[in-house]
Amino acid sequence: MPLEDVVVPRAGESISEGTLNRWMKPDGAYVKVDEPLFELGTDKASQEIGATVAGVLKILVAEGQTVQVGGVVAKIDTDAKAPAGGPAPAKPTPAAASPAPTITTGGTPSPAASRVMAEAGLKAGDVTGTGPGGRILKEDAVAATTAKPIGNGKAAEPTPAKPTPVSTGTRSSRREAMSQVRKRIASRLLESQTATATLTTFNEADMTAIQELRAKYNERFEKKHGAKLGFMSVFVKAAVEALKSFPLVNARIDGTDIIHQDFYDIGVAVSTEKGLMVPIVRDADRMGFADIEKKIGELAKKARDGKIAFTDLEGGTFTITNGGLFGSMMSTPILNPPQVAILGMHSIMKRAVVVNDQIVIRPMMYLALSYDHRLIDGRDAVQFLVRIKECVENPERMLLEI
Repeated sequence: MPLEDVVVPRAGESISEGTLNRWMKPDGAYVKVDEPLFELGTDKASQEIGATVAGVLKILVAEGQTVQVGGVVAKIDTDAKAPAGGPAPAKPTPAAASPAPTITTGGTPSPAASRVMAEAGLKAGDVTGTGPGGRILKEDAVAATTAKPIGNGKAAEPTPAKPTPVSTGTRSSRREAMSQVRKRIASRLLESQTATATLTTFNEADMTAIQELRAKYNERFEKKHGAKLGFMSVFVKAAVEALKSFPLVNARIDGTDIIHQDFYDIGVAVSTEKGLMVPIVRDADRMGFADIEKKIGELAKKARDGKIAFTDLEGGTFTITNGGLFGSMMSTPILNPPQVAILGMHSIMKRAVVVNDQIVIRPMMYLALSYDHRLIDGRDAVQFLVRIKECVENPERMLLEI
């Protein structure tokens, strides 16, 4: 009986392990080529992994387990024929079986619910879905983590992490293990702080021209292109122009070598339930404002829906993050290695400024550029940020490339 291994595929740069969030086919089921088998979660994204051959599935690893890239999680009997009456009945395996039957049966989990269930060690049968068709929603999974069903039909008391919560009157504390995503984020941030010589320079931009441009053309822009004219496309184009003028900011360090990159893949930070993700707008120099807006919207939706692909997050030569969405007035963004610079946008605030020797009220935004001083000198960093300021304050210059 020839058995084909189902292995964990490569999940992106510097990723060696992930979490088997859920099986999409039961043990003993007949699967077809390219049919989704399981959902693999990493610190960056979750992605469905399909079958490479057809046959009967034999599951070896339970849902919620940490798996290594290249590790075998199941086998497929390629000699088995597709059953005439439909898929083979599900059979519990030692890896995935519960010690006692559950009293509730859930439907298909949503991506957000899958993450909660994986972290809590729950399976679909442990959760009652309240969504359409019995679909398990995030709130269903959260509720199940506090009262997991047991064999006698009664809700078990929550199993606390060790040490147990300590209560003193109305004051309490509790211990919670970091999720894989949060552990990876913490590791990356610490790596950035210890492996780079980070410095931040600041400037401010008058957003009057962009606001006037949007007020004048946004309706026609959206009608023609199917996307709103936002600030981010302007900043992406401004970053590209500045990177062309200061190519060292677009480079990276590899040991004692400098890798010069003559392409412009701009990372745009997106906040999701799993944490901050940075999908990449590739070849941004070849795209117009409308193309950039549509691409950012597409990537942001995929990230928030839990459908972002590993390839959407790989690489990048420069990153833009917008803390202003959450009310940040000023910050010092942390580098995203191996990139050597990152631009921080902030809240637009009306302030009194001097223009042509007159005090006027203008919508102003603080800009922050964090950079790796090992490669970029202060003069170049300051002039790079000034170039972005000039492009933002005079967006027509980007159209004329002057």
